[in-house]
Amino acid sequence: MSGPALILPRQLRSQITGHRELLYRWRCPCKIAGDYILSLKRMKRDYRLLFGPVAGIILALGIVGLASMVPGYNHVRQTVSEIGEIESPARIPFAVMLCCVAVCILVFASAVRDRSVQAGCSQFAAYLIGFMALPAAGTGVFAYPHPLHNLFGLSELIGYQAPLVLALTWRKDPQAKFLTSVSWVAYVLICIAIAANLSSFDRGGVIWPYMKPVYGLAQRALFAAWFGWCAVVGLVLFQRK
Repeated sequence: MSGPALILPRQLRSQITGHRELLYRWRCPCKIAGDYILSLKRMKRDYRLLFGPVAGIILALGIVGLASMVPGYNHVRQTVSEIGEIESPARIPFAVMLCCVAVCILVFASAVRDRSVQAGCSQFAAYLIGFMALPAAGTGVFAYPHPLHNLFGLSELIGYQAPLVLALTWRKDPQAKFLTSVSWVAYVLICIAIAANLSSFDRGGVIWPYMKPVYGLAQRALFAAWFGWCAVVGLVLFQRK
């Protein structure tokens, strides 16, 4: 009874070499196709980045439009929350508007995260941007003076750190010099606006008597600084390939 044929070392090496050549011929077109698809993705504009400017536009138009539903509302003196407070005729559309803003923020944050990965930078700023969707929706659903309204409002302080984080984590990217400069300027403006808004917690302090007549403008300045920064980031990254 004859046993199995023995494969000589030279024949074994020849077979292995042949298999390697076949494997290379099979993988090479796949690798080329994969690289081509990846290059197309890098060249393709990410329209999710435009949701940054869109979020700010929706908020601005919503504030102006819905305030007209509230009799005697004053943009200079009154807060944005008073537009959609309990028993306000604009409560439901105000909540819907803020939820739409929250969705735009999440979409925008996902695009910034992907661009961070492509640039080899930290994704932390994108997560802070995305976090702002939570207080945006929360302040709308839990209308003032619900206890959770102010809690969600104070949690915005976390998301307001996004410009600082982006300025620090993207500073080594040679293509992000303008973006980091804008982020530094935006963060300084945000800090000033935060200080003005927090003066309401110390009504016996030095700042509050000056801020009380224009507290509505102080709050809007904070929103304008952060959402304006998102708009610039979105447009700059949208143009970047």
